[in-house]
Amino acid sequence: MTEQKLEEPSVTLADLQVSQLVVREREARDLWRWERMRACYLPDSQVTLSWFQGTGPEFVAQSKTLSETAIPSRHRLGPPTTRIHRDRAIVSLPAAVETYPTIDGVPTVLTAYCRLLYRACAVDGTWKIAQLDGVYERDELVPAVPGQRVNIDPAELDGLRAPYRLLAWATARSGYPVSQDLPADDRPEQVRELYNAAEAWAESDRH
Repeated sequence: MTEQKLEEPSVTLADLQVSQLVVREREARDLWRWERMRACYLPDSQVTLSWFQGTGPEFVAQSKTLSETAIPSRHRLGPPTTRIHRDRAIVSLPAAVETYPTIDGVPTVLTAYCRLLYRACAVDGTWKIAQLDGVYERDELVPAVPGQRVNIDPAELDGLRAPYRLLAWATARSGYPVSQDLPADDRPEQVRELYNAAEAWAESDRH
């Protein structure tokens, strides 16, 4: 039997530039480098995540406020997947978003597993983020110190969607209500539509 060799996809300079754009944006967020984060976004860019919906610059401003007045967060990132079409691109970036709320006196670690779907444009030779959407997979909440317990009344989770119910519950306690209509893996058709729309946008010639 002849061994078949898999064809390896070529990686272009644009792939590397777009990948670095989205990773740099998340790094700037975690390191509180707000001007660097803002420089990644187009002025009219759109962001839709669990706790925020608005423009990219507004997202940066609200992230700054949240970091200074509320619970800190950190992003653990997987390798991005890019699709380039001339001067437009979409990037899917796996992420585990950690926050560290104190629940009824118990320090905890809340982790939301998601895919961050970016749309990016090349403007005068520089890639910028045009849109960011989160697609939620699952979440977990554990004590920061082994042996402690976090007690949640199951009734408080009623009506919250499974992929991000703990995130929604804890975030609402901090004063940031979370929509129950976000793209998540319990609604595969909604996720498919989001990805199809991003791909259609990337292949469009309209600017």
